[in-house]
This record gives sequence, C-alpha cells and structure tokens, in this order.
Amino acid sequence: MSNQTTASFKREFLAFFRTNTFTIIACVIIGLALFSPTLIVGMGLLMDALSDVYDEMGMDVSDMTDILTEYASMGVASAAEGITGAGVIVLILLLNKAAGGEQKKRAMIIPKSSGLRSFAYIFPKFIIYPVTAFILTVLAVIASWPLSILLFRYGDVTFNSALIAGIVSGVSVMFYVCCHLTLGTATGKAGMSAAVCISASIILPTIFATVSTDYMFNPFSLSTLAASIIYTGGVSGRDLLDVVVSMIFAIGIMVILYFVALFAQNARKIDNTGSELEL
Repeated sequence: MSNQTTASFKREFLAFFRTNTFTIIACVIIGLALFSPTLIVGMGLLMDALSDVYDEMGMDVSDMTDILTEYASMGVASAAEGITGAGVIVLILLLNKAAGGEQKKRAMIIPKSSGLRSFAYIFPKFIIYPVTAFILTVLAVIASWPLSILLFRYGDVTFNSALIAGIVSGVSVMFYVCCHLTLGTATGKAGMSAAVCISASIILPTIFATVSTDYMFNPFSLSTLAASIIYTGGVSGRDLLDVVVSMIFAIGIMVILYFVALFAQNARKIDNTGSELEL
C-alpha cells in the first residue's frame, strides 16, 4: 500500500471518528435495534392497560395485545427492519460529506489538482464506511435477540437465525452505502445522491416484495429477506445456499460500484480553483 493510500486511510478515519460521525451512527443503529422490540412490547402493554377504555368503545383488543407481546421473532424482525429502513436513511445523510460533499465545499484538494490519485481518494471510502456499517448492523441485530427473548413471552428465535438475519441486513446496508458513495463521488452532488438512494431504499424493496417474493440476484430485497429469516425460524439446505448466493451477488455489485466510482473520478475534471475555503 502506497504512502498516499495510507495517508488517505488515516484522513478518512480521522474525519469519521473526530467529527463524532461514527459515534452518532453507532448510537442510531444500535438504538434502533434496542428501541424497536421495546416499542412493540410497550404498545402491547399500553393497549392492555387501556383495555377497559377500548371495551367501552366496543373494541376487543385482547388478541392484538397478545400478538404484540407474544413472540420474540417480532422484536428481532422489527429491529432488522428498523435498521434497514430508518437506519439507512440516517446513515446516508450522515455520510454526505464523504460521498462527494467535500468536493463541493473544497474541504480537500481532490485528484488532478495536486497529485492525489483517484485510487487513494476512492478506495478508503469503500472500505471504511461500508465495513463499519456492516459490523454495526450485525452487532445491533444480535443485540436485539437477548432483549427480545427477555421482553416477549415466547423466545422463538435462535441465535443462528438472528446472526444470519444480521449478516443479510448488514449486506443490505452496505449496498446502499456503496450506492451513495458511488453516485456522490462521481457527481460531487451529495444531496442529490442522498435523495436518490433514500428514495430507492424506501420504494424499491416494497415494489419487489409486492411483485415477487423471489430475492435471488436482487440486492433490494435483502432487507425483506432478513425479516423473513427471523419469522420463518432461519434457513437451511437449499434456502441457505440461495441466501449466500444472493449476498455474494450483492457484494459483486458493490465491487462494480467501486470501479464505476473510480472510473468516474478519473474521467472528471474537478475545479479546485478559488480563494474561498469552507471547512
């Protein structure tokens, strides 16, 4: 690894940790994983406490109360859905600066202006941010497992199911981070990239889930797949092979996205002239 690439890794690490971006992302992802099952049980207990009020209104909520407080699988699945939903949105917004935002503000000198090669500029981003998002997501989903076992009446989720669902969720989050990094660094328009990626994370999984339940070779369905693994009690045999192939395919697309970002960076002529400096 060249000195320039090493220096770029150091710069990205410092920008990630010293600005408290990592701390905020970790708190959001882990917080969502712990808050989601707690919220579901809390809603069930609240409905049970207000059962007399509902009875006076002619509404029997006993069945709904039982559903909301019965199975731990609902808690872990909601944690995975929260991370791949709201968690992705927050993550994308917090990574705007890394995804091309620094180009617009001239917070650094970019390739072709002072000798910083495109590889040294792009490569650290596609290692630090997606890998961090993956690790935090896996840990968060796993953390929701013992909490759900504790809060719900029936612990119908195994550790292996939570682990596999966490890995699938992690790959899903990684995919959106890579999309944001590619589009943002290629165009230098982080806001536009965030809008596109957030829209895709909200709309496309719903469309694919409605049209077909097939998740093979479809990275946008990984978030739905993670919740399905929890509800169905895990995967085995042929289903496990399909899950592995789907994740490998998603990772392959991420590699392609990296090369697209690298090619776009090499092809662009970035103007860093001007006397203003915005930090």
